Amino acid sequence: MQAMTFTLRKLILAAITSAATTAAAMTACRPVLAEEPRRPGDADVMQRIDHVLDGLRTAIVVDGDAPMTLADRMNELHVPGVSIAVIHGGAIEWARGFGSVAIGGPPVVPETLFQAASISKPVTAIAALALAQAGKLDLDADVNASLKSWKIPDYPYSLSRVTVRRLLSHTAGTNVPFYPGYQAGQPAPSLLQILDGAPPANSAPVRVEHEPGKQDRYSGGGYTIVQQLLVDVTGRPFPALLDDVVLKPFGMTHSSFAQPLPADRLTMAATPYRSDGAPVPGGPHVYPELAAAGLWTTPTDLARLLLGVLDSLAGRSNPVLSQSMTAEMLSPVLGSADGLPPGIGRRGLGWLVRGSAPNRQFWHNGVNEGFIDTMVIFENGDGAVVMTNSWGGRILVDEILRSIAAEYGWPDRQAKVGKFIAVSPQALDRLVGTYRFSPEFSIRVTREGNRLFSEATGQERREIFAISDHEFFFKIVDAVLSFDTDDQNAAMQVMLHQEGADYVGKQLP
Repeated sequence: MQAMTFTLRKLILAAITSAATTAAAMTACRPVLAEEPRRPGDADVMQRIDHVLDGLRTAIVVDGDAPMTLADRMNELHVPGVSIAVIHGGAIEWARGFGSVAIGGPPVVPETLFQAASISKPVTAIAALALAQAGKLDLDADVNASLKSWKIPDYPYSLSRVTVRRLLSHTAGTNVPFYPGYQAGQPAPSLLQILDGAPPANSAPVRVEHEPGKQDRYSGGGYTIVQQLLVDVTGRPFPALLDDVVLKPFGMTHSSFAQPLPADRLTMAATPYRSDGAPVPGGPHVYPELAAAGLWTTPTDLARLLLGVLDSLAGRSNPVLSQSMTAEMLSPVLGSADGLPPGIGRRGLGWLVRGSAPNRQFWHNGVNEGFIDTMVIFENGDGAVVMTNSWGGRILVDEILRSIAAEYGWPDRQAKVGKFIAVSPQALDRLVGTYRFSPEFSIRVTREGNRLFSEATGQERREIFAISDHEFFFKIVDAVLSFDTDDQNAAMQVMLHQEGADYVGKQLP
């Protein structure tokens, strides 16, 4: 998975990233609809597809903002290919590919493979829970008792155990949030080398750095421990195990944890691109960290997984997990009393859970080098999977989901309406400056006439809009900057509000 840390630059303002568009790239990325056969009675569905393609929205819209088209946004964000599956009323209503698997290459079709990235984690969680259901794992026992090939080194929290439940919910206190993967053709480490951070591994050794069970800290390293645990407990290679325990039972016929993909399947795979429109050197990265980031799949296959999980939760069918185990999987491990921000969603076992019954949604994002994806399903049987082969998908995926949410009347994820006011240049001048949130991340605020702009470290400059003379919102992401100022003095700090969390940046002298 793309190397990153939970800095503000990546966690909070990643969705602001965009690249300048060139005429050549705009022509090369012109999306082409990969058509499915039209059947009698499909007119309503075709109309809905057209509405989705023409109804993309920023996170916040104001009067006069027109909807955007998928074609235009793919060009502007340098996204060659997009694949979408929409779930409605408990069934896959449509699945389509748009654009091309590579610039100048064949069109994306519903069978085109994309890297699922961190969506691998909920798939892995299902496998772990299936083994627990079969009595082969204890969710609350010390995992060192079952690990054979490798053990978690000693850590100072002797009274707190690292358990499967805590590893699956990112509450085990383990490190290594993300993995960057390995360029194709370069040496890739073994699982044991990854766990110990030994060459040629390009990540830190997996260790317990915080007291288990006390806080939510995203950890791909924790899932790498789960990968080793499943191999040790079953004695089977991880790809074959997941194929038999999860992929086949859910009908995920195009999916695989093979890393790298075999040559005959690589011809079906999308080529990853960076935000400037350049291909990722060497093509798709290899991710031996299979449990954390190794799944290749399609939106249709993931939609089948979502529907299967929802059926299990409702007790309609149980292809892998019982109703009670599915409910346990989709129940938050930590809650608001533990200080977690409410807007992002609580972590169940491998899944994010957002909202309350009857409008709960179960979802997960995925970010690998050049691949950005999201899958989500609501309790009422509506949902979608969107997969892209470019860093521009950071913005585009959410814009597509807002369009789907509006067309299908989802209870969440629709664009919000914002209103802004005029603020005098003199008042804006008190806000101008550079605000540091961390050693790696700052936001520079500038003024042009009666307009204020925000430029994050390594990011494109974006206009921000006034709610008051000290509060300003973004359009492209649902976030607000609140400046600490009065009528006379320059602001000394700014607070970034997003998804229930607050982050403070101090103005540099």
